[in-house]
Amino acid sequence: MESQNQTGVSQFFLLGLSEDPELQPLLFELLLSIYLITVCGNLLIILAVSSDPHLHSPMYFFLFNLSLADIGFISTTVPNMLVNIYTQSKSIAYVGCLTQASFTYFFAGLDSMFLTVMAYDRLVAICYPLHYTIIMNPRLCGLLILVSFLISLLDSLLHISMVSQLTFCTDVEVPSFFCDPPQLLNLACSDTSTYSILVYFFAAIFGGIPVSGILYSYIRIISSILKVSSSGGRYKAFITCGSHLSVVCLFYGTGLRLYFSSAVTSSAREDAVASVIYAVVTPMLNPFIYSLRNKDIKRAIRRFLTRTS
Repeated sequence: MESQNQTGVSQFFLLGLSEDPELQPLLFELLLSIYLITVCGNLLIILAVSSDPHLHSPMYFFLFNLSLADIGFISTTVPNMLVNIYTQSKSIAYVGCLTQASFTYFFAGLDSMFLTVMAYDRLVAICYPLHYTIIMNPRLCGLLILVSFLISLLDSLLHISMVSQLTFCTDVEVPSFFCDPPQLLNLACSDTSTYSILVYFFAAIFGGIPVSGILYSYIRIISSILKVSSSGGRYKAFITCGSHLSVVCLFYGTGLRLYFSSAVTSSAREDAVASVIYAVVTPMLNPFIYSLRNKDIKRAIRRFLTRTS
């Protein structure tokens, strides 16, 4: 393996969550359970929304796409980690590492964009209820999904194109359970100052704009809710937005903690916890948060399970 040749690095080593051999069977069972719950839970929402005509509305259309993105998001990291634990191998090929990082950024970007679109949908529903069906027409909904897809793809390609230009030395141990561009920057033996600036610049653009859009939407939403005279109307409006706001706080809170951990001094254990919550726990909680607090989803799931049984 050549020290100063970016094509000489054939593989990386993912250190995972723990190196304790006694914890490996427990981690395998826990991660496998979380993965199956996540996939099954999101698939139930996808099948319920697609099969129930009562849920053919913009809000559930975006929830349908969010569930698809969550399945893709967790499927880029957990299966590879399960294989590594089962085979007691930590290696991942250079091309495989870049591919995993690319898909991770793509699906995380989709999650971010879909949460922003859903915030806009709630803004229109609460602030402009009489014009909701006119504004949120099928053409606009499809356009929002297409734009979200293209922006996420662009973000992913920009990050991976930068990482692919880096020169790696012999020390290629990634202190995580998946390949993450900020972590890979720390392993490069070439000058990464320009790349670091670009990575965080893109993060500010592709992450800051959605966060700003969500904040603006909820400022308008809260302002409109406070003008509602009846307490029952305010409670119903808060319940409508509560599920979405919970997912937003969980996703962006852990994502910002994980993304900027390489820029500040932090412990490996804290980074591992943040990465697990961000890439594993959040996709699992999304279907529970939306289904348990949404009567329409629960009714649709019951009807779907009744028909299939």
